[in-house]
Amino acid sequence: MISSSKLTVALVISLNIFILKTCLSFSPSPSTPLKKTPSSSVKLTSLNMKTIDSHLHIWGTAADAKGSYPYASADQTPPPSLIDTSSASSLLTQMEENGVDGALIVQPINYKYDHRYVADAIAEHPDKLKGMLLIDPSLNEEESLKRLDELILKGFVGVRYNPYLFEGDNKMRMSDNAAAKKVFHRCGELKVPVGVMCFKGMELHYEDIIALCESSPETVVILDHFGFAAVDNQEQFQMVLDLAKYNVIVKISALFRLNDEYPFDRVQKERFDKLLEVYGAERLMFGTDFPFVMDQDFGYKGAVELVRSWTAGDETVTNAVMGGTAERLFGAWGGR
Repeated sequence: MISSSKLTVALVISLNIFILKTCLSFSPSPSTPLKKTPSSSVKLTSLNMKTIDSHLHIWGTAADAKGSYPYASADQTPPPSLIDTSSASSLLTQMEENGVDGALIVQPINYKYDHRYVADAIAEHPDKLKGMLLIDPSLNEEESLKRLDELILKGFVGVRYNPYLFEGDNKMRMSDNAAAKKVFHRCGELKVPVGVMCFKGMELHYEDIIALCESSPETVVILDHFGFAAVDNQEQFQMVLDLAKYNVIVKISALFRLNDEYPFDRVQKERFDKLLEVYGAERLMFGTDFPFVMDQDFGYKGAVELVRSWTAGDETVTNAVMGGTAERLFGAWGGR
Protein backbone atom coordinates (compact mmCIF):
# COMPACT_ATOMS: atom_id res chain seq x y z
CA MET A 1 0.00 0.00 0.00
CA ILE A 2 1.43 3.40 -0.99
CA SER A 3 0.93 6.10 1.63
CA SER A 4 -0.90 9.28 0.61
CA SER A 5 2.21 11.39 1.30
CA LYS A 6 4.42 9.26 -0.95
CA LEU A 7 1.76 9.28 -3.66
CA THR A 8 1.54 13.07 -3.45
CA VAL A 9 5.32 13.42 -3.84
CA ALA A 10 5.30 11.05 -6.79
CA LEU A 11 2.50 12.98 -8.49
CA VAL A 12 4.25 16.32 -7.95
CA ILE A 13 7.53 14.98 -9.37
CA SER A 14 5.65 13.55 -12.36
CA LEU A 15 4.07 16.96 -12.94
CA ASN A 16 7.51 18.57 -12.78
CA ILE A 17 8.77 16.11 -15.38
CA PHE A 18 5.82 16.85 -17.66
CA ILE A 19 6.31 20.60 -17.42
CA LEU A 20 10.05 20.37 -17.99
CA LYS A 21 9.66 18.05 -20.98
CA THR A 22 7.07 20.24 -22.64
CA CYS A 23 9.11 23.39 -22.07
CA LEU A 24 12.53 22.03 -23.01
CA SER A 25 13.21 20.16 -26.22
CA PHE A 26 16.95 20.55 -26.87
CA SER A 27 18.35 17.02 -27.20
CA PRO A 28 20.74 16.47 -30.11
CA SER A 29 22.39 13.17 -30.91
CA PRO A 30 26.02 12.94 -29.77
CA SER A 31 27.00 11.25 -33.00
CA THR A 32 25.89 14.15 -35.18
CA PRO A 33 27.75 17.47 -34.94
CA LEU A 34 25.41 20.25 -33.96
CA LYS A 35 24.58 23.06 -36.33
CA LYS A 36 24.11 26.47 -34.84
CA THR A 37 20.62 27.86 -35.28
CA PRO A 38 20.56 31.08 -37.31
CA SER A 39 19.80 33.99 -35.04
CA SER A 40 16.67 34.76 -37.05
CA SER A 41 15.13 31.47 -35.86
CA VAL A 42 15.49 32.28 -32.15
CA LYS A 43 11.91 33.21 -31.36
CA LEU A 44 12.55 35.93 -28.82
CA THR A 45 11.75 39.61 -29.11
CA SER A 46 12.38 42.69 -27.02
CA LEU A 47 8.77 42.37 -25.84
CA ASN A 48 9.36 39.11 -23.98
CA MET A 49 13.12 39.31 -23.38
CA LYS A 50 14.36 39.05 -19.82
CA THR A 51 17.85 39.42 -18.42
CA ILE A 52 18.76 36.31 -16.43
CA ASP A 53 21.97 35.94 -14.43
CA SER A 54 22.76 32.26 -14.94
CA HIS A 55 25.72 31.95 -12.60
CA LEU A 56 26.16 33.27 -9.07
CA HIS A 57 26.39 32.23 -5.45
CA ILE A 58 24.89 33.55 -2.22
CA TRP A 59 25.50 32.85 1.44
CA GLY A 60 24.48 34.23 4.80
CA THR A 61 26.34 36.83 6.82
CA ALA A 62 28.81 36.07 9.60
CA ALA A 63 25.91 36.44 12.02
CA ASP A 64 23.85 33.94 10.02
CA ALA A 65 26.78 31.51 10.16
CA LYS A 66 26.68 31.60 13.94
CA GLY A 67 22.96 30.90 13.88
CA SER A 68 20.77 29.07 11.38
CA TYR A 69 23.20 28.72 8.48
CA PRO A 70 26.68 27.59 9.59
CA TYR A 71 29.35 27.14 6.96
CA ALA A 72 30.43 23.60 6.13
CA SER A 73 33.76 24.03 7.92
CA ALA A 74 36.16 26.72 9.08
CA ASP A 75 38.09 26.59 5.83
CA GLN A 76 34.88 27.33 3.92
CA THR A 77 34.41 30.74 5.52
CA PRO A 78 33.98 33.34 2.74
CA PRO A 79 36.65 36.00 2.18
CA PRO A 80 36.38 39.02 4.53
CA SER A 81 35.52 41.40 1.69
CA LEU A 82 32.44 39.34 0.77
CA ILE A 83 31.29 37.62 3.94
CA ASP A 84 28.62 40.19 4.80
CA THR A 85 27.74 41.41 1.29
CA SER A 86 26.74 38.19 -0.46
CA SER A 87 23.33 37.44 0.97
CA ALA A 88 20.13 36.92 -0.99
CA SER A 89 19.09 40.49 -0.20
CA SER A 90 22.43 41.85 -1.47
CA LEU A 91 21.96 39.94 -4.71
CA LEU A 92 18.39 41.14 -5.16
CA THR A 93 19.54 44.73 -4.68
CA GLN A 94 22.11 44.36 -7.46
CA MET A 95 19.53 42.72 -9.72
CA GLU A 96 17.01 45.50 -9.12
CA GLU A 97 19.54 48.26 -9.74
CA ASN A 98 20.78 46.69 -12.99
CA GLY A 99 17.60 45.44 -14.62
CA VAL A 100 18.19 41.74 -14.03
CA ASP A 101 14.90 39.84 -13.90
CA GLY A 102 15.99 36.49 -12.53
CA ALA A 103 18.95 34.52 -11.24
CA LEU A 104 20.17 30.94 -11.07
CA ILE A 105 21.93 30.37 -7.75
CA VAL A 106 24.66 27.75 -7.92
CA GLN A 107 24.98 26.04 -4.53
CA PRO A 108 28.04 27.62 -2.86
CA ILE A 109 30.85 25.42 -1.62
CA ASN A 110 30.66 27.32 1.69
CA TYR A 111 27.62 25.22 2.60
CA LYS A 112 28.73 22.16 0.65
CA TYR A 113 25.68 19.81 0.63
CA ASP A 114 23.53 21.82 3.04
CA HIS A 115 21.09 23.49 0.64
CA ARG A 116 18.91 25.18 3.24
CA TYR A 117 20.09 28.76 2.72
CA VAL A 118 19.56 28.68 -1.03
CA ALA A 119 16.28 26.76 -0.70
CA ASP A 120 14.97 29.32 1.78
CA ALA A 121 15.93 32.19 -0.54
CA ILE A 122 14.12 30.52 -3.43
CA ALA A 123 11.04 29.93 -1.27
CA GLU A 124 10.98 33.60 -0.30
CA HIS A 125 11.54 34.90 -3.86
CA PRO A 126 10.26 32.20 -6.25
CA ASP A 127 9.64 34.68 -9.05
CA LYS A 128 13.26 35.86 -8.98
CA LEU A 129 15.39 32.91 -7.91
CA LYS A 130 16.02 29.32 -8.97
CA GLY A 131 18.77 26.97 -7.81
CA MET A 132 21.41 24.54 -9.02
CA LEU A 133 22.11 21.89 -6.41
CA LEU A 134 25.51 20.33 -5.67
CA ILE A 135 25.75 16.56 -6.09
CA ASP A 136 27.25 14.65 -3.17
CA PRO A 137 29.52 11.89 -4.57
CA SER A 138 29.48 10.04 -1.24
CA LEU A 139 25.79 9.11 -1.52
CA ASN A 140 24.69 5.82 -3.03
CA GLU A 141 22.38 5.62 -6.04
CA GLU A 142 19.13 5.52 -4.07
CA GLU A 143 20.17 8.36 -1.76
CA SER A 144 21.35 10.48 -4.70
CA LEU A 145 18.10 10.11 -6.62
CA LYS A 146 16.09 10.85 -3.49
CA ARG A 147 18.12 14.03 -2.87
CA LEU A 148 17.59 15.08 -6.48
CA ASP A 149 13.82 14.64 -6.26
CA GLU A 150 13.63 16.46 -2.93
CA LEU A 151 15.55 19.50 -4.14
CA ILE A 152 13.70 19.73 -7.46
CA LEU A 153 10.54 20.18 -5.41
CA LYS A 154 12.26 23.07 -3.61
CA GLY A 155 13.03 25.05 -6.75
CA PHE A 156 16.34 23.57 -7.87
CA VAL A 157 16.38 23.22 -11.65
CA GLY A 158 19.96 22.10 -12.30
CA VAL A 159 22.71 19.96 -10.79
CA ARG A 160 26.34 20.94 -10.34
CA TYR A 161 29.07 18.35 -10.70
CA ASN A 162 32.24 19.56 -8.99
CA PRO A 163 34.90 17.09 -10.19
CA TYR A 164 37.23 17.94 -7.31
CA LEU A 165 34.72 16.53 -4.82
CA PHE A 166 35.08 13.17 -6.57
CA GLU A 167 38.81 13.07 -5.93
CA GLY A 168 39.02 10.51 -3.15
CA ASP A 169 41.86 8.11 -2.56
CA ASN A 170 41.23 6.55 -5.96
CA LYS A 171 40.93 9.87 -7.83
CA MET A 172 37.59 8.69 -9.19
CA ARG A 173 36.23 10.40 -12.28
CA MET A 174 32.66 11.67 -12.36
CA SER A 175 31.77 9.13 -15.03
CA ASP A 176 33.14 6.29 -12.86
CA ASN A 177 30.84 7.06 -9.95
CA ALA A 178 27.77 4.83 -10.23
CA ALA A 179 25.47 7.21 -8.36
CA ALA A 180 26.67 10.22 -10.34
CA LYS A 181 26.01 8.37 -13.60
CA LYS A 182 22.55 7.41 -12.38
CA VAL A 183 21.74 11.01 -11.48
CA PHE A 184 23.18 12.21 -14.80
CA HIS A 185 20.86 9.86 -16.68
CA ARG A 186 17.92 10.86 -14.51
CA CYS A 187 18.65 14.51 -15.27
CA GLY A 188 18.32 13.70 -18.96
CA GLU A 189 14.90 12.19 -18.34
CA LEU A 190 13.81 15.22 -16.31
CA LYS A 191 15.42 17.76 -18.66
CA VAL A 192 17.44 19.07 -15.71
CA PRO A 193 20.81 20.43 -16.93
CA VAL A 194 24.09 19.43 -15.32
CA GLY A 195 26.77 22.08 -14.78
CA VAL A 196 30.45 21.14 -14.64
CA MET A 197 33.16 23.29 -13.05
CA CYS A 198 36.58 22.79 -14.68
CA PHE A 199 38.40 25.18 -12.36
CA LYS A 200 41.81 23.49 -12.67
CA GLY A 201 41.72 23.12 -16.44
CA MET A 202 39.56 21.56 -19.13
CA GLU A 203 42.28 19.06 -20.05
CA LEU A 204 41.77 17.33 -16.69
CA HIS A 205 38.09 16.69 -17.36
CA TYR A 206 37.65 16.61 -21.12
CA GLU A 207 37.46 12.80 -21.50
CA ASP A 208 35.34 12.53 -18.36
CA ILE A 209 32.80 15.02 -19.75
CA ILE A 210 32.67 13.15 -23.06
CA ALA A 211 32.06 9.88 -21.20
CA LEU A 212 29.14 11.46 -19.34
CA CYS A 213 27.70 12.96 -22.53
CA GLU A 214 27.89 9.65 -24.34
CA SER A 215 26.33 7.79 -21.42
CA SER A 216 23.20 9.97 -21.59
CA PRO A 217 22.89 12.05 -24.78
CA GLU A 218 19.63 13.59 -23.54
CA THR A 219 21.33 15.31 -20.61
CA VAL A 220 22.32 18.92 -21.17
CA VAL A 221 25.83 19.73 -19.90
CA ILE A 222 26.74 23.30 -19.00
CA LEU A 223 30.34 24.50 -18.87
CA ASP A 224 30.94 27.26 -16.33
CA HIS A 225 32.93 30.38 -17.19
CA PHE A 226 33.86 29.68 -20.84
CA GLY A 227 35.05 26.25 -19.69
CA PHE A 228 37.80 28.10 -17.78
CA ALA A 229 39.68 28.40 -21.10
CA ALA A 230 41.90 31.43 -20.44
CA VAL A 231 42.94 33.61 -23.38
CA ASP A 232 46.52 32.35 -23.10
CA ASN A 233 45.53 28.68 -23.39
CA GLN A 234 44.25 27.90 -26.87
CA GLU A 235 44.56 24.14 -26.36
CA GLN A 236 41.97 24.21 -23.59
CA PHE A 237 39.69 26.44 -25.64
CA GLN A 238 39.87 24.05 -28.58
CA MET A 239 38.55 21.33 -26.27
CA VAL A 240 35.62 23.59 -25.39
CA LEU A 241 34.94 24.10 -29.11
CA ASP A 242 35.20 20.37 -29.78
CA LEU A 243 32.53 19.68 -27.15
CA ALA A 244 30.04 21.53 -29.34
CA LYS A 245 29.22 18.22 -31.04
CA TYR A 246 27.61 17.10 -27.78
CA ASN A 247 24.63 18.42 -25.84
CA VAL A 248 26.68 21.23 -24.30
CA ILE A 249 25.94 24.84 -23.32
CA VAL A 250 28.59 27.43 -22.35
CA LYS A 251 28.20 30.15 -19.74
CA ILE A 252 29.48 33.58 -20.71
CA SER A 253 30.41 34.35 -17.13
CA ALA A 254 33.26 35.36 -14.82
CA LEU A 255 35.07 37.40 -17.47
CA PHE A 256 37.75 38.25 -14.91
CA ARG A 257 38.88 34.61 -14.59
CA LEU A 258 40.34 34.32 -18.11
CA ASN A 259 43.67 36.17 -17.76
CA ASP A 260 42.54 39.32 -19.52
CA GLU A 261 42.04 42.88 -18.30
CA TYR A 262 38.89 45.01 -18.34
CA PRO A 263 37.21 45.69 -20.78
CA PHE A 264 38.22 42.15 -21.81
CA ASP A 265 38.76 42.77 -25.50
CA ARG A 266 40.58 39.45 -25.93
CA VAL A 267 37.82 37.56 -24.14
CA GLN A 268 35.32 39.09 -26.52
CA LYS A 269 37.28 38.56 -29.73
CA GLU A 270 39.06 35.29 -28.99
CA ARG A 271 36.45 33.57 -26.84
CA PHE A 272 32.93 35.01 -27.07
CA ASP A 273 32.92 35.68 -30.83
CA LYS A 274 34.29 32.22 -31.58
CA LEU A 275 31.79 30.53 -29.26
CA LEU A 276 29.00 32.48 -30.92
CA GLU A 277 30.20 31.19 -34.29
CA VAL A 278 30.56 27.55 -33.24
CA TYR A 279 27.79 27.11 -30.66
CA GLY A 280 25.28 29.76 -31.70
CA ALA A 281 23.56 32.24 -29.38
CA GLU A 282 20.98 29.67 -28.29
CA ARG A 283 23.71 27.65 -26.57
CA LEU A 284 25.36 30.53 -24.71
CA MET A 285 24.13 32.29 -21.59
CA PHE A 286 25.23 35.22 -19.52
CA GLY A 287 26.25 35.10 -15.85
CA THR A 288 28.04 37.47 -13.46
CA ASP A 289 29.68 35.16 -10.90
CA PHE A 290 28.28 37.28 -8.06
CA PRO A 291 29.52 37.91 -5.41
CA PHE A 292 33.09 37.51 -6.68
CA VAL A 293 32.43 40.05 -9.41
CA MET A 294 31.89 42.62 -6.65
CA ASP A 295 35.62 42.47 -5.88
CA GLN A 296 36.28 43.76 -9.40
CA ASP A 297 36.36 47.49 -10.19
CA PHE A 298 33.60 47.14 -12.81
CA GLY A 299 31.29 45.28 -10.43
CA TYR A 300 27.91 43.73 -11.15
CA LYS A 301 26.75 46.62 -13.29
CA GLY A 302 29.83 46.44 -15.50
CA ALA A 303 29.45 42.70 -16.06
CA VAL A 304 25.84 43.09 -17.20
CA GLU A 305 26.55 46.04 -19.46
CA LEU A 306 29.69 44.60 -21.00
CA VAL A 307 28.24 41.29 -22.17
CA ARG A 308 25.13 43.05 -23.43
CA SER A 309 27.34 45.40 -25.45
CA TRP A 310 29.01 42.41 -27.12
CA THR A 311 25.65 41.40 -28.58
CA ALA A 312 24.58 44.90 -29.61
CA GLY A 313 23.30 45.11 -33.15
CA ASP A 314 21.59 41.73 -33.18
CA GLU A 315 18.49 41.69 -31.01
CA THR A 316 17.95 37.95 -31.26
CA VAL A 317 21.51 37.24 -30.10
CA THR A 318 21.07 39.65 -27.20
CA ASN A 319 17.79 38.06 -26.21
CA ALA A 320 19.21 34.54 -26.29
CA VAL A 321 22.52 35.18 -24.52
CA MET A 322 21.15 37.58 -21.91
CA GLY A 323 18.17 35.47 -20.89
CA GLY A 324 16.50 33.37 -23.56
CA THR A 325 18.87 30.41 -23.31
CA ALA A 326 18.53 30.31 -19.53
CA GLU A 327 14.73 30.35 -19.69
CA ARG A 328 14.71 27.64 -22.35
CA LEU A 329 16.83 25.41 -20.13
CA PHE A 330 15.44 26.19 -16.69
CA GLY A 331 11.93 27.49 -17.32
CA ALA A 332 10.54 31.01 -17.14
CA TRP A 333 11.24 33.45 -14.32
CA GLY A 334 8.58 35.77 -12.98
CA GLY A 335 5.12 36.32 -14.28
CA ARG A 336 5.76 37.66 -17.74
